[in-house]
Amino acid sequence: MYYFYLYLAAVNLAAFAAMGLDKRRARKGRWRIRERTLFLLALLGGSIGSLAGMQCFRHKTKHPRFVWGMPAILALHLLLAWLYFRLRRL
Repeated sequence: MYYFYLYLAAVNLAAFAAMGLDKRRARKGRWRIRERTLFLLALLGGSIGSLAGMQCFRHKTKHPRFVWGMPAILALHLLLAWLYFRLRRL
């Protein structure tokens, strides 16, 4: 379980950093990180980092796909965690 928590910390840190990096690149008019990549990081377990990055950097906060999509991914992760621990007790 230790490695799972370490993985979650790493992917959330990566998702947070990707949001910040994409915001910086957007301001400078440089090459951007694909939205698909940002969503993939969230789906791989970085939904909390993605949401924190959105709020901290004020990035993608006016895009409905992100405003609704990132919390939906977090809700999915919470549901899966709840089911895992619920079924584990049986």
